[in-house]
Amino acid sequence: MEAKAQVSSNKYAADIFSIREAEERISSYIHKTPVLSSETLNSISGRKLYFKCECFQKGGAFKFRGACNAVFSLDEDQAAKGVVTHSSGNHAAALSLAAKLRGIPAHIVIPKGAPKCKVENVIRYGGKVIWSEPTLQSREEVAAKVLQETGAVLIHPYNDGRIMSGQGTIALELLEQAPQIDTIIVPISGGGLISGVAIAAKSINPGIRILAAEPKGADDSARSREAGSIVTLSETKTIADGLRAFLGDITWPVVRDLVDDIIVVEDKEIVEAMRLCYEVLKVAVEPSGAIGLAAVLSNSFKNNPISKDCNNVAIVISGGNVDLDVLWKSLNY
Repeated sequence: MEAKAQVSSNKYAADIFSIREAEERISSYIHKTPVLSSETLNSISGRKLYFKCECFQKGGAFKFRGACNAVFSLDEDQAAKGVVTHSSGNHAAALSLAAKLRGIPAHIVIPKGAPKCKVENVIRYGGKVIWSEPTLQSREEVAAKVLQETGAVLIHPYNDGRIMSGQGTIALELLEQAPQIDTIIVPISGGGLISGVAIAAKSINPGIRILAAEPKGADDSARSREAGSIVTLSETKTIADGLRAFLGDITWPVVRDLVDDIIVVEDKEIVEAMRLCYEVLKVAVEPSGAIGLAAVLSNSFKNNPISKDCNNVAIVISGGNVDLDVLWKSLNY
């Protein structure tokens, strides 16, 4: 089912104006990431592909855009007390780096068992790690305690208009770099990335298609679309550790209204896409970053009627932070 809603400037937590403001706010801090292409992958997919490589962003993932926008949106009094978040991955490192650039503390609640490379990034960027149990309830309880003790400002990983606006700057760059694209495929988890991209892209080109890519073992977004309301899962099981969150009440309306369809793929398809990214595109990606390529190569996409009009397809490679031992194991999946 294709999205038909028009983008209203006051309907969602972000709009094209807040996204352009974010672009101006963060432009001196972020990398303008490249768009790569491959004739080999074009041939395999049967369409022209354009890879927006956020794996080359500071912190190794797109998350730095939103975190940077949120941190530099704070007034001096708010910033002085620092920021806090709960995250097992790239948002934790991104917020630590953004806080370091502004010279303020970052308190990062991380669940036990988080990917080693992502924890090391938090420490490298000066974030203060506070451990929680590996449940959302524990993460939120520990974060609430830190908030009470420090008076810091909570920066949610995705359910925040400032975060959505920062992530939306990807679409502004992408449509300048490759204005011919007719489709953008974006990983989906909590929805901050795809919300920002959808709002920006459809404000500029209302006819552009926005497709979400989601792992079968964490397909809450696809189920939410089918149900017409937010669905959460009792557990998730996917190699894509960055795609295990659930939609928030701020991101859900954008996903509901502006995302044209959700392509669900198996983990084995994600692993094969990772292999192609390494061997053909020559880019290091994490599983969450490879899912867009997995989606465009999947039978679920090829058999979807929407695919017949997807000729110039942009794929957001969301990040490249992967533990090497996990990578070696996954390539023998």
